[in-house]
Amino acid sequence: MHLGIDASNIRAGGGVTHLVELLGVAEPALHGFKRVIVWGGTDTLQQIEDRPWLIKVSDPLLDRSLPERLYWQRFLLDHLAHQAECEVLFVPGGTYSGTFQPFVTMSQNLLPFDRNEARRYGISWMFLKLQMLRKFQSQTMRRADGVVFLTDHAREVVMRTLKQLDGPTVLIPHGINNMFDFPPRPQYGINHYSPQNAFCILYVSTVTVYKHQRRIAEAVAALRNKGLPVNLELVGSAYPPALRRLRKTLMRLDPGEEFIRYRGLISHDELHKEYKHADAFVFASSCETFGQIVTEAMSAGLPIASSNTGTMRELLVDSALYFNLEKQTEITEVLEKLIKDPSLRAHLALGAYQRAQTFTWERCARATFDFIAQVVRESSS
Repeated sequence: MHLGIDASNIRAGGGVTHLVELLGVAEPALHGFKRVIVWGGTDTLQQIEDRPWLIKVSDPLLDRSLPERLYWQRFLLDHLAHQAECEVLFVPGGTYSGTFQPFVTMSQNLLPFDRNEARRYGISWMFLKLQMLRKFQSQTMRRADGVVFLTDHAREVVMRTLKQLDGPTVLIPHGINNMFDFPPRPQYGINHYSPQNAFCILYVSTVTVYKHQRRIAEAVAALRNKGLPVNLELVGSAYPPALRRLRKTLMRLDPGEEFIRYRGLISHDELHKEYKHADAFVFASSCETFGQIVTEAMSAGLPIASSNTGTMRELLVDSALYFNLEKQTEITEVLEKLIKDPSLRAHLALGAYQRAQTFTWERCARATFDFIAQVVRESSS
């Protein structure tokens, strides 16, 4: 069989990471696929490792604007897939407007389906974009011959909108790159730290309205006011309006950047160094499809404090301390408890690290290709 992959709207972030890692370890022949053809933009295809069975195809339209990429997908991809003798099309980007059958899609963005979280953007272009994405992704999943979900929580939220699907669904978590694998380090009491050698809390995530970096900054500032030697490192790209609000908060709390620093975007290939030098990890998202960043922190052997959303509890189970994002004092109390108790930190770090071992890209690739092959069999029967 020949498998086609539509990567026309896979251009950055977790979508690219998933595709690169998936194809880097996949063994399509074990699932009946002789050839895999990937259509995508030049930058995306350059990040995918060459494999004997893999054909990477670019098109000038796929390096251009969104309307041009949508035109390519709607009017050109079907012909190209038939021409390549594809038996099935995989659309990991979640939106597909063509007519090729069968096709399998993937739900990688929960935010369009979480209306309360989408409302945090107010009346804005981002809010309108999320409404359009919900419409297009809903249509895609209803038409699909199979849908891949990353967590049970994400599937439950999406199905509140969709109600039911004609095709089968499957739960396939992402994996973790081995470069993030650091066994838990020894944990020291707070007396081991000082203002010159502060306890470092790391938060890696896009600065945007549902990631709540400002609440974490407020909590760390409160701990500093209590005399605790603690620093906060914020890493990630940013949604400009949210970044402006964050900068105002940081200017009020720490104008000299003595204990809170926003580092901006750091490339995925360099990110493991940040985990290695941190003492703990915090994650304060109120809407998460999977939590790739959290699994990387788990693999890096860090003790974790997290928001109590469904996805985070599904990933971390009892290997983290949880806080309610709506209660600022609770965030501060949870971070203080984590910082002051080295035995608790050691217990949480070990538990998270052991759970992280179950998230492998090899397992993800096997399950994904198995499911796609299953869809082909059921469509041809």
